[in-house]
Amino acid sequence: MKLLDGKVVVITGASRGIGMGIAKTFAGNGANVAFTYSSSEAPALALEKELMAHGVQAKAYKSNAASFAEAEQLVTQVLEDFGGRIDVLINNAGITKDNLLMRMSEEDFDTVIDINLKSVFNMTKAVQRTMLKQRQGSIINMSSVVGVKGNAGQTNYAASKAGMIGFTKSVALELGSRSIRCNAIAPGFIETEMTEKLDEKVVQGWRDGIPLKRGGTVQDIANACLFFASDLSAYVTGQVLNVDGGMLT
Repeated sequence: MKLLDGKVVVITGASRGIGMGIAKTFAGNGANVAFTYSSSEAPALALEKELMAHGVQAKAYKSNAASFAEAEQLVTQVLEDFGGRIDVLINNAGITKDNLLMRMSEEDFDTVIDINLKSVFNMTKAVQRTMLKQRQGSIINMSSVVGVKGNAGQTNYAASKAGMIGFTKSVALELGSRSIRCNAIAPGFIETEMTEKLDEKVVQGWRDGIPLKRGGTVQDIANACLFFASDLSAYVTGQVLNVDGGMLT
């Protein structure tokens, strides 16, 4: 029995990295996957084809989650394409524009807040009506350990990810009576294609500072999402799961 058999899942920002890993894991567990990308069409279409090889329905949508109107249009289209239901929403889209506060521009602050945090409002608002009708749903927000502890040079990113945690807990309180759950995942140092470009000595230094002595994998995050999306977590809501190898312990 696959954990997500027949469930319809929407994942924002899934054409690479963590989002792609989640999409593959979910399709392997029987989920029908609708996912968004911002600009890279070729990788998105390749992923769509790969997901369908699992015998599930999959479709890529070019959509800007930071736009309220586009989020509404996306959900309307997904409902039309996937049989009128959405069981799981994963708010994964995010960017960084790091700088010390004294050098950070207003534009870089606003852009990160819009894409990382306002997108969560947009997408959650857009799926809420459907989940309320269903009296069932799971919303998973991709926060960060930086949103829990802060990080120098990332005031915009930390603020967006901390805001996501407050949003998660509030939605859990509002929608729990309708069996709609909302949880957040706070990844630590996750090794992706982006970290491969960094100096190996720097990366090893980060690994050495983690109790489990390694960076996390995309699969580690996908497995946490699988737990929150499935009935394994049927009595869990309003929580923040640090997937960080013990970094914040």
